[in-house]
Amino acid sequence: MNDSSWGASPGAGYAGAWPPPDQGPLPAGPAHDGHGAQQTRPMPIVPDFPDAGRDAQSAKGPAGREVPEGGAARLGGPLFRDENPQEPMPTPPSAPAPQPTHAAPQPTPSSQPPQKKRAGRDLRAAIGVGVGLGAVIVVSLFFVKAVFVGVIAVAVVVGLWELTSRLQERKQIKAPLVPLAVGGAAMVVAGYLRGAEGAWVAMALTALAVLVWRMTEPPEGYLKDVTAGVFAAFYVPFLATFVSMMLSADDGPERVLTFLVLTVVSDTGAYAVGWRFGKHKLAPRISPGKTREGLLGAVGFAMAAGALCMEFLVDGGTWWQGLLLGLAVAASATLGDLGESMIKRDLGIKDMGTLLPGHGGIMDRLDSLLPTAPVVWLLLVLFVGTG
Repeated sequence: MNDSSWGASPGAGYAGAWPPPDQGPLPAGPAHDGHGAQQTRPMPIVPDFPDAGRDAQSAKGPAGREVPEGGAARLGGPLFRDENPQEPMPTPPSAPAPQPTHAAPQPTPSSQPPQKKRAGRDLRAAIGVGVGLGAVIVVSLFFVKAVFVGVIAVAVVVGLWELTSRLQERKQIKAPLVPLAVGGAAMVVAGYLRGAEGAWVAMALTALAVLVWRMTEPPEGYLKDVTAGVFAAFYVPFLATFVSMMLSADDGPERVLTFLVLTVVSDTGAYAVGWRFGKHKLAPRISPGKTREGLLGAVGFAMAAGALCMEFLVDGGTWWQGLLLGLAVAASATLGDLGESMIKRDLGIKDMGTLLPGHGGIMDRLDSLLPTAPVVWLLLVLFVGTG
C-alpha cells in the first residue's frame, strides 16, 4: 500500500482488517491504543425522550439525517448499511404517557343555560311615560271636564297624523289630513255637547269634507285616497267620541276612569300572564306575541277590576255588572289590538310612531282603547242609564 492510502479515511478504499498487517504498531494517540483494539464505531446520536415526539414530526434531510423544524441537522437512522435501526427509547415508568390533544368540546345549544325572557320594549321608559300620561288624564278629568275634552281632541289629531303619514309612506295613499283633523276635533266636541246625534252629524260632515278636499288634486288614486280618509275618520275620531259622550254624564269622570282602568288592566293582565305562562299562540299570523294564556289573564284581571269599579266608582252599579263589563272589555281590547296589528303588518311596520318612548306612537296606545270605548259606553247606558 502506498503512502496515499494511509492518509485515507478508514473504510474509504480498504476492505481488509484494520490496521494493515504490514504497517507495524500504531502510534499512540487518543483514537488508538497500542494493542490493536477491535474496530470501534461511533454511537448513533439518539434523541432525548422529550424530543422524541418532535423528531418524529421533523423533515428528513440528505443522507438519512433528520432536520428538525427550525433547528440544526441531527443524526438519525443507521450509520452503516449493515447496522440495524436504533430501537426507540422506552417511556420511563415514572413519566406519564403522552396523551393526544383534542380541541375542547363546544357546548351544544341544549347544554347552554336557558335565556331569561326579556320584554320587547324599554320598561323604564314605558312606565315613566305611562305614569306621566296617567297624571295628565286624572288631573284634567277630575278638575275641569273641558280640559279633558281637549286632551281627547289632541290625541285624535296626533293619531290621525300618524295613521295618514304611515299610509302615504308605505302604500302611497294620500288621505287628506286637514279635513280629517278639523272634523275629528269637531266630532269629539260634538259628542260631549250633543251626544250621539251630534257625533253622527259631525262624522257625516267630515266624510263629505274628505271627498271635496281630495278633488283639488289629480283624479289618479282618488277612490283609494277618499276610502282611506273615511276609514281614518271612523277609526280614530268617531270611536274616540264615545269617551267624550261618557264624560258628559253626571258621574262622567268615574265612568271614563272605569273605562281607562279596565282597558289598562286587561292589557296588563294579558302581558303579565302571557309573558310568564304563554305557550299557545292566539293569532300567530297577526300577532305572534299574543297567547291564549294571555287572553285568559286579560279576562281574569279585567273582570276583577270591573267588579270593583262598578261597585265603588259608578253610581248605581253592582259587582256582577262589573264582571260582565270586564269580560266585554277584555274581548274588545284584544280585538282592537289585533286589528291594529293587522294594519301594521299590512304596512310592514312595527309601530305607528315614535312619539312615546317605550310605547311607540299615540296610535299604539289607542289601539285597544278606541274599539273599547263604544262597548263600555253602551253597557254603562244599559246598566245604569245615561246619567
